[in-house]
Amino acid sequence: MSSIPPLPNRRTRGDLTAAWAALQQHFDEQGKNFDARDAFATDANRFETLSQQAPYVFADLSKNRLDTATQALLMDLARQSGVEAHRDAMFAGEKINNAENRAVMHWLLRTAESIENNDSNTPLAGVSIASSAINNIANIKTDLALVHQTLTPMLAYAEQIRADAQITDIVNIGIGGSDLGPLMAVLALDSFATTGKRLHFVSNVDGHELAAVLKNLKAENTLFLVASKTFTTIETMTNALSAKAWFEVNYVDKSNLLTKDKGISRHFAALTTNVAAANAFGISTTFGFWDWVGGRYSLWSAIGLPIAVAIGAQGFRDLLAGASAMDEHFRTAPLESNLPVKLGLLDVWYRNFHGFTSRCVAPYHSALKRLPAYLQQLEMESNGKQVDANGELLPFSTSAVVWGEPGTNGQHAFFQMLHQGTDVVPVEFIAVKNARHNLPGHQQRLLANAVAQAQALMMGKKDDGGHKNFPGNRPSTTILLENLTPASFGALIALYEHRVFVAGSVWGINSFDQWGVELGKVLAVDIEKRMSSGDLSGLDGSTRGLLAKLKA
Repeated sequence: MSSIPPLPNRRTRGDLTAAWAALQQHFDEQGKNFDARDAFATDANRFETLSQQAPYVFADLSKNRLDTATQALLMDLARQSGVEAHRDAMFAGEKINNAENRAVMHWLLRTAESIENNDSNTPLAGVSIASSAINNIANIKTDLALVHQTLTPMLAYAEQIRADAQITDIVNIGIGGSDLGPLMAVLALDSFATTGKRLHFVSNVDGHELAAVLKNLKAENTLFLVASKTFTTIETMTNALSAKAWFEVNYVDKSNLLTKDKGISRHFAALTTNVAAANAFGISTTFGFWDWVGGRYSLWSAIGLPIAVAIGAQGFRDLLAGASAMDEHFRTAPLESNLPVKLGLLDVWYRNFHGFTSRCVAPYHSALKRLPAYLQQLEMESNGKQVDANGELLPFSTSAVVWGEPGTNGQHAFFQMLHQGTDVVPVEFIAVKNARHNLPGHQQRLLANAVAQAQALMMGKKDDGGHKNFPGNRPSTTILLENLTPASFGALIALYEHRVFVAGSVWGINSFDQWGVELGKVLAVDIEKRMSSGDLSGLDGSTRGLLAKLKA
């Protein structure tokens, strides 16, 4: 047994527990040869046993390489790793992001405005926390008041923009969490957008993206939202400055009463904590958030302004309420009936015992087409770590590669590999029972394809000739929503957030820092200077050769 000390917040790294060893033995003796087809043949109640309803979300886990014995051992692993204590520490406002000495409280962004210590519906009720964290309750109440002091005017501003006939186009300029979350949500909830406003998202520092958006806009009809926590993010500020220059050239003040500076003030708003920098830019309308909100968890904050503009204040509140319902489920449900816990432990089971290196996300709803990209950041930026929270090198693998595209498109592309390739890739089918269109026949055919693909992956098909042989026993999970609404969508995203938390907790890592994004950005500053100066000294041969080629 390693001498690594216990991790922060009463955690024990999963591989240092007796449950991990028991799971390894179970895998060697039974798990590696498990066949879901045999399990269904011997257990008539397998679907009922391995499926679950959570707030707004139903999940069928029965086609996975799981049985009750495996699940019991995984629950032991969660308990021995301290997942419950770690979860409670997060909801108690403890600084579980130890690398940055920060609390992790994105959940507070979707908490109702009034909380009392004895209110059974609050994140604080019944939470087992260290005595040193009791004082956090007052801090949480203060932070919650600040959340709503920002949320209320932000939603009022969204309604103002929705009612402003002059503004026809809104351009969100951000990157990472300031782009992926809002873009995904606006697309997902498009059927709830009723104002006729056109929303555009610009994130790439490649000027082709911004230029393609600007060429179809009129300055006097456009609102720019600059989303940057620090107001220094290089890609965002490069695009923002170019947008400002374009605006100054193209803005026509038809009233002849406004100066160009006031035009900028009216046509630009900032989602940032750096109010001074936004003011210096010429922006007077700002909405902020806090250092306990990580970028990939920020769509619930002022970063969600484009979502609020699209679906309205009530729609945004419904989004928050759906996420809050999933928070409550994660916080209070016993581990055995806790859906985020089950999914997070399944990820550990597949990654560390079966050795599966990737997971495919296949949403069978076109409005969820950007969900896989959003989940890539959520999971791979959170859990793509090689050291634990104490900085010790990990002896096992962490985050799987998350990828995917909507069905049925994927069926005519990469599903060939899923069915007959040499690698086993667990698949996540995400389906919505009811459509919001009235085109006959489409929804039934779409859902039939989702169910059939999951069935085919599991059942396979024998063919002695080989080319038409489908090995089967390919695992999948089906996640089903009755309807795609702001509330159900909020619950779905919160489910994934907590799932990532659970896997990271078992792995003993800090899921809330992201140092891996920094090195390339720092080097890019140096490379850009060298491109201007022509100084290639001290560079590796490949970098030197590429710069010489670009300079020629």
